[in-house]
Amino acid sequence: MTVGKRLFDSPLMRTLLTLIAATYIRLVYVTGRWTVVGGHFPAQYWDADRPFIMCFWHGRLFMLPYAWKRGKLIHILTSMHRDGRLIGGTVGWFGIKTIDGSSSRGGVAGLRAMIRKLTAGDWVGITPDGPRGPRMRASEGVVSLARMTNMPVIPVTFGARRRKVMGSWDRFVVALPFGRGVFVWGEPITVPHTAKKETLEQSRLQVEQALNAITAEADRLCGHDPIEPAGPADAP
Repeated sequence: MTVGKRLFDSPLMRTLLTLIAATYIRLVYVTGRWTVVGGHFPAQYWDADRPFIMCFWHGRLFMLPYAWKRGKLIHILTSMHRDGRLIGGTVGWFGIKTIDGSSSRGGVAGLRAMIRKLTAGDWVGITPDGPRGPRMRASEGVVSLARMTNMPVIPVTFGARRRKVMGSWDRFVVALPFGRGVFVWGEPITVPHTAKKETLEQSRLQVEQALNAITAEADRLCGHDPIEPAGPADAP
């Protein structure tokens, strides 16, 4: 095990790293000028205390704590690996809870936990291309959850004028301070409770296309060419 991994496995070091990350996110938000597009879509559910599934790409989760309405409890599905724990610890500083699980490890337990939270009246959030990609390609998990719970999926993303796009598989976008940014919400997507395989695939494509459309819109509003989804042969 490397020194870096040993340090990360220290609870004290993880707490410090996530606190630094959360503080930076707050700095970016308070020094920037942020607008919201499509905010009426989630508002109608928040105002009525009706749960839904928030859906966003892995590469666009950096500023998502500020897209969410304070006071509304949400649980984000994260992987059980180090990156997932770092993400979970960071969003935890904003009052966001996490559920351990992914498509490769803990998937069944994570799915059951999300069903329980939605049934109890809470909200859940999913990155349908996480934790390993391919980038901006939705897995079937989110629409399966929507079908089983009869809850709508609402896509959301952010864009930033001043940003750093990382070279990671997801082209992770880090917003920079003193810039202009935007949060973009899409229309709710419902999945029939009786949906079979073909209908589920249509719903999966609908979620993927909706997320890619609002992400491209967010980039254009901030003066950037859209980041493209991974091609069929691309690997994370």
